[in-house]
Amino acid sequence: MSGWTSANIPDQTGRTFVVTGANSGLGAEAATALVGAGAEVILACRNTVKADAVAQPLGPKATVAKLDLADLASVRSFAESVTGADVLINNAGLMAVPLQRTADGFEMQIGTNHLGHFALTALLLPKISDRVVTVSSGLHQLGNLQLDDLNWEKRRYNRWRAYGDSKLANLMFGLELAHRLRDAGSSKQSFVAHPGYAATELQGRTETVMDFLMKLTNKTPMVQSAAAGAWPELYAATMPGLESGTYYGPTQFFGLHGAPGRNRYKKIADDASVRARLWEESEKLTGVTFDVASAG
Repeated sequence: MSGWTSANIPDQTGRTFVVTGANSGLGAEAATALVGAGAEVILACRNTVKADAVAQPLGPKATVAKLDLADLASVRSFAESVTGADVLINNAGLMAVPLQRTADGFEMQIGTNHLGHFALTALLLPKISDRVVTVSSGLHQLGNLQLDDLNWEKRRYNRWRAYGDSKLANLMFGLELAHRLRDAGSSKQSFVAHPGYAATELQGRTETVMDFLMKLTNKTPMVQSAAAGAWPELYAATMPGLESGTYYGPTQFFGLHGAPGRNRYKKIADDASVRARLWEESEKLTGVTFDVASAG
């Protein structure tokens, strides 16, 4: 893994990837790198105009499809449109936005980052032949999941804590999916990745002074490009011989940048009982039954 970059992606000819949020940032870079390695990529995006601008230079191997993770009807419609794929990359996300609600009444960050991807993965898993990669964040360390109040209806809203909760949920979901796939005897795999600190459009939406500070920070050497930030998810999505349930991220400067490798994560994510409760609550909220055993 030392020095690994997107240039080291094995030949992906004949393989199909679904990448959520591929209209900008990490997702756009991942889609570009995958097409460059010979793959066909479905750019699953809410903003299809921006996605078209990413896909057009990539040629016929890149196609755009409408997916709004903040609307379960859109998630179901998109899932029905997919006939099959090898890999699903749950990449899309929002960070530290003011209190908003999804079309289904969920707090926007847990609804988009976790619940939308949870439902999408459940609906697509029978059509995925190889693996699922879910993108978390080093800021999952801020998370303190309140499983009886995932939607911030009982607590005073804190946008950064809500982001941390959603990213911790991403991590715990990816780990639990790997566990359940193994128990079901499935050959399918689940991985979790995080980008470190990469300069993307994710920053700048808090509507606070932090937007200005993050834009300044993005220009410093401690921050890597969006292309480099996509390496961990690309590594997890394409490399053979990986152990399902592994968490990948940058390996330099306290996990902020550098080549991808195994990373540590918040200990609570190893609590199987908490992961199971999150899973059950996610099924209840989305109304989507996640039948791993029959997913093949």
